[in-house]
Amino acid sequence: MNNRHKSRPRSPRSPRHALSAVTAVAVLGLTLVGCGEEGTGTRDERNGNTTTSAGTKVLWLGDSIAGAQAPALGAALKASGVEFKDSSSNGGGTIVDSGEKITRMISNETWKQLGKDIESFRPTVIAYQVTTYDWGSQDQQRAAYQKAVDTAEEAGAKAVFVSPPPIKIDGFYRQHERQMRTAPKAAAEVAGKSGGAAAFLDAQQVWGTDASAKKAQRAPDGIHNCQQGAATFAKWFTDELGKQESFTAASVDTWAQESWTGDERYSKLGCAD
Repeated sequence: MNNRHKSRPRSPRSPRHALSAVTAVAVLGLTLVGCGEEGTGTRDERNGNTTTSAGTKVLWLGDSIAGAQAPALGAALKASGVEFKDSSSNGGGTIVDSGEKITRMISNETWKQLGKDIESFRPTVIAYQVTTYDWGSQDQQRAAYQKAVDTAEEAGAKAVFVSPPPIKIDGFYRQHERQMRTAPKAAAEVAGKSGGAAAFLDAQQVWGTDASAKKAQRAPDGIHNCQQGAATFAKWFTDELGKQESFTAASVDTWAQESWTGDERYSKLGCAD
């Protein structure tokens, strides 16, 4: 995506007391369940797991929060035999035009890029994590999400909406807090009325609702996640999508300690090396 809308600068706290990336993800591999039912597909010789992709191709959309989840998500999906393209945007990514100048500009860019991605990548799943810029009335939110469903259908793809994690509400977000709360509900409503053309995945079961809680796994800025959180989300999302798209998610230990943990976005967030 076009990344001209950069995230506002923050001053991450020292990560001295955080787990190292390798240690944290290793803990994840020990505590999470591996893949589900077996099927026919690509054989992973390292651990004997079998994965099936059924030709699934996932286009991932959202803001910089989705961007921080993307390295782990890409690794988990690719290990499961699924093609993946990250089209999230730093400081933008919304598809909702609230009428405000900033969302009108961002949403226009998002829709333009989506058209290009559909043509070049030809996804079978267009996954959109509701962004912190999905402002506007519920009618405006529903209209944007319905447009996403219609666009996916025209492209021969399924729309999958994902609720965002809880975040620290600072001065920038305060005036839009109510709209940020209604957006996931609007997305769920649209998906529920789509007749199977769209699905809604509620990530509250991963993060909870309190951004300051340990379960939320926010980075020092209270908004994004570090490697451990990204891996936790990737494991959950891949399992859930696999149930819908008939592929078996790869075991965590096939991807959780790969090179994605060193992505530069984590160091910029003040995550442990």
